[in-house]
Amino acid sequence: MIKNNAFRRIVNIKLIVIISLLALGLISQTAIAQDLSMSALKLTTNPDGSQEYSVTLQILIFMTALSFIPAAVIMMTSFTRIVVIMAILRQAFGLQQTPSNQVIIGLTLFMTLFIMTPVYNQIHERAIAPYMADQLTSVEAIDKAKVPLRTFMLEQTRIKDLDTLASMAGITQADKPEDLPMTVIIPAFIISELKTAFQIGFMLFIPFLIIDLVVASILMAMGMMMLSPMIVSLPFKLMLFVLVDGWNLVIGTIATSYGLGAV
Repeated sequence: MIKNNAFRRIVNIKLIVIISLLALGLISQTAIAQDLSMSALKLTTNPDGSQEYSVTLQILIFMTALSFIPAAVIMMTSFTRIVVIMAILRQAFGLQQTPSNQVIIGLTLFMTLFIMTPVYNQIHERAIAPYMADQLTSVEAIDKAKVPLRTFMLEQTRIKDLDTLASMAGITQADKPEDLPMTVIIPAFIISELKTAFQIGFMLFIPFLIIDLVVASILMAMGMMMLSPMIVSLPFKLMLFVLVDGWNLVIGTIATSYGLGAV
C-alpha cells in the first residue's frame, strides 16, 4: 500500500508539471500572437478629424456584431408582428404543433424578407454599394444605412409609444421623431408591433371562437357533455379556413398592414 501511494504521488506530481508547462506554453504563444496582431489594430485619424479603423479591427467588430444579427432581425424588422400573428392563429385553431414551429418560423422569415426588400434596396443603394466602391467610410456607411431602417420603424411606431420611451429616457425636446436616438425608436417600435399583432390576432380569433361556442352549445343541448367541443369544432374550423382561402387572407392582411397592398 505504501509503494502504491508513493507511486500515485509521483504520477500526480508529473501530471501537475506537465499541465503547468502546457499552460505556460499556451500563455507564451498567446502573448506572441497578441504582439504580432496588435500592430494591425490601428485607428487612423483623417485630415478632416474623422477616424477610420484598420481592416483587421473592422473584421473583429464585424465578427462580434454577428452575434447581434438574430436580435436585429427579430426586433428591427416585421418578424415580431408576423410570428405573433401566426402563433395566435395556431392557438385559435386549437392545434398545438400544427403548423410546426419550423414551418411558422420559415414562413415568417420569408415574409419578413418580402416585406423588408424595399428597405434593403434603399440600404444597398445608399450605403452598401458606395462602401464597396470605396466611396464611403464604414462610419458614413452605417449612418446612411440607418436612415431607411429608421424611416421604416417610425412609419410603424405610434407617437404615444415614442413619447413614453422618450420621457423615460429623459428626452424632453425633439423637433421631430427622426431626431430621437435608435435606443428610443427600437423599443417603441417593438411595443407598437406587439400591439398591432395582438389587434390582428384578435380579429382572426373571433370567427374560430364563435364556432367553438356554437359547437359547445349544441353538444350541451344534446346532452353530450363528456365529448370535448374542441374535437368536434376542429374540422369545422379547418373547413371554414380553407373555404374562405384563409392563408391568402392572412398573408394579405399582414402585407397590407405594412402598406404593401393586397396580395
